[in-house]
Amino acid sequence: MANPPTLPISENPGGGSQSQQTVSAPAFRTFLSRLSSSIRQSLSQRRPWLELVDRSAISRPDSLTDAYSRIRRNLPYFKVNYVTIVSSVLALSLLSHPLSLLVLLCLFGAWIFLYLFRPSDQPLVILGRTFSDRETLGVLVLLTIVVVFLTSVGSLLTSALMIGFGIVCLHGAFRVPEDLFLDDQEPANTGLLSFLSGAATSAAVAAASTPAPGRV
Repeated sequence: MANPPTLPISENPGGGSQSQQTVSAPAFRTFLSRLSSSIRQSLSQRRPWLELVDRSAISRPDSLTDAYSRIRRNLPYFKVNYVTIVSSVLALSLLSHPLSLLVLLCLFGAWIFLYLFRPSDQPLVILGRTFSDRETLGVLVLLTIVVVFLTSVGSLLTSALMIGFGIVCLHGAFRVPEDLFLDDQEPANTGLLSFLSGAATSAAVAAASTPAPGRV
């Protein structure tokens, strides 16, 4: 008895595109892993909170020059604590306005998935229309400007940052820095947000080291 003819099995034409759609996932996971590691390493440099709120070291500055000098010396020492305070104020402001938080998350997701970690050899197609990289970048920049400057989100972020920086400057002006000793290996020009540079560097290395052609 003759065997029935073997039917040819054709490959799924959508399989290649599906693999291309997920090719940027390793780069994104590596980015998140290294960013999380950098943030944990930076938070490990946090000064004790009891030292930050030591009432015996709080006194009124003699002049504006004295206040400015204290702020300049306190910023490098308490930089991680200060960033944590500003971030907490910003987070509380966003949590109290869920709609603004949702808009920002959608904007952040659009940048991540439509441009930064989208494979460069895969064009963006929306509603049957293909968008080039330049068009995608232009739309995202325009959308960011509209969200930040022409909606209540921008005023919310501005007010939260002003409150956070106000708290930092107030503490830095009233905290006597005579008992603070900066580490010798720490650069003298360390700024308030300089510890985030490690996360940015790790993010760039993550994108460069992955085989997926992402944009970082």
